Amino acid sequence: MAGHRSIVETERAVQAKLSGFRLQREQMAAVANIHRAAAAVRSHLENSVLRPSELTWTGFVVLWVLWIWGESETWSVAEEAGISKGTLTGIARTLESRGLVTRSIHPEDGRRVLLSLSPEGEKLMEDLFPAFNTEEAFVVSRLTVDECRQLADGLRAVVAQLEEHGEGRRRELLGGAEPAPRRSGRRSRS
Repeated sequence: MAGHRSIVETERAVQAKLSGFRLQREQMAAVANIHRAAAAVRSHLENSVLRPSELTWTGFVVLWVLWIWGESETWSVAEEAGISKGTLTGIARTLESRGLVTRSIHPEDGRRVLLSLSPEGEKLMEDLFPAFNTEEAFVVSRLTVDECRQLADGLRAVVAQLEEHGEGRRRELLGGAEPAPRRSGRRSRS
């Protein structure tokens, strides 16, 4: 692939560029590799397992959220999927047009919208997820079962740190200012 550099090449280039800076290098490498691994995994799964079902990564994540949690309000689905409500609106319309998701009005408040999997969406997830999980196993096949557990525990700790202290840290860094509004289609970094 033109322009593709290996993780080793990238780490060497970063080391050369930043050698004069006083940095917390191990922490920088950990966060950079979280991002790089997530992008590589997403690309692999989109271009292998999801492509035959004509699903994007984000479309799959929305289906996953609904499959796991059942009928949910749009704000909750967007939050769980890590996307803006505007992005969810477009994805939900596409999934609804394919007969995978149904949209209904909340019985207590007509301004609120509920999403749920249709029977076709439920069947798709039941058929698709075993193949998805096989690829998850392929992605981590260089790791032992214990290493997979350690990795999952470490990543869980990263998420817990942000869930518990990320908002306070953001406010501290921004002097209490509100964050910039999320733009449609862009994921939050926390």
